Amino acid sequence: MKARTMVMAVLLCGMGILAIGCNGPKWTCRQVSEQLAASDNAAIRPVPRLESSWWVERHNAVNSRVQQGNVDLMLIGDSITHGWENHPDLWQTYFGRWNTVNAGFSGDRTQHVLWRLDNGNIDGISPRVVMLMIGTNNSNGNDHTAEEIAEGIAAIVCKLRAKLPESKVVILGIFPRGSKEQRNDKTADAVYNPQWSKNDKANELVSRLADGKHIFYLNINHVFLDDQGVLRRDIMPDLLHLSKEGYKRWGQAVLPTLDKLMAE
Repeated sequence: MKARTMVMAVLLCGMGILAIGCNGPKWTCRQVSEQLAASDNAAIRPVPRLESSWWVERHNAVNSRVQQGNVDLMLIGDSITHGWENHPDLWQTYFGRWNTVNAGFSGDRTQHVLWRLDNGNIDGISPRVVMLMIGTNNSNGNDHTAEEIAEGIAAIVCKLRAKLPESKVVILGIFPRGSKEQRNDKTADAVYNPQWSKNDKANELVSRLADGKHIFYLNINHVFLDDQGVLRRDIMPDLLHLSKEGYKRWGQAVLPTLDKLMAE
C-alpha cells in the first residue's frame, strides 16, 4: 500500500491532458541556458555513438528522411520510442494520419539526442509537434542524478525550441521501470523502486518547463500500472520495454493531446 501511495502521489502531478508544470518555480529556456553554462553535467554535452555501425546507419537514415521534408510529427527518444517500429499496425493507427518520423534510437541518452539535433535530425523541417521521451538510460546505476537527468532533458527541449520555433514540444514523463534486481528476477513484476523514483523526480523537475503555449508536459505513466501501482510483465516484459499492449496504451493516452495540438 505504501508503494501504491507513493506512485499515485507522483502520477497526480501529470495526469492532465496538457499539464503545465507541477509544484515548484517555473523554468524558462533562458534560465536553463544560464544553468547549463555553469554545469559540468555529462548529460548535457552532445556526444555521438560513432562506434556503433547500426547507430550511424540509423542516424543517416533519419537525416535522409528529414531532407525530404514534409514532417508533421516527430518522435524523439531511445529504444522505447524506437520500438514502435515493431508494431506497424499500431503506428498506423495512432500516427499514420500525419507524416510522422520515428527518431528513437535504442540505448540513447540525453547527450546522444543533443548530438543528433546538432547533426541533421531536425535540419530544414518545422514539424507541428515533437514528442520527446528520453532519460531512462541516464538513470542507470549512479551515472546521473535526477537533477542531472532533468538538465539533460531541459537542454534538449530548449534546443528544440531554438531550432524549431514554430513547433510545439510535448515532453512525456519518463516511463516507470523495474530496478536491476526486479528485471533480473524473471518471475517478478516491478514495484516502486529507487530508479523509478529517480526518474519521477526528474519528471517533476522537467514539468516546470511547460508553458501551455509551446512546451507541454504529459505524464501517462498511470496507464502502464495496475490498480495497486504495480508494473506488470504483460505490459513491460523485461520491466523496461513495452509489449504490444503497452504500445497500444501509449498511443491511446497521447492521441487526444496530439489531435488537439496538431489541429492548432
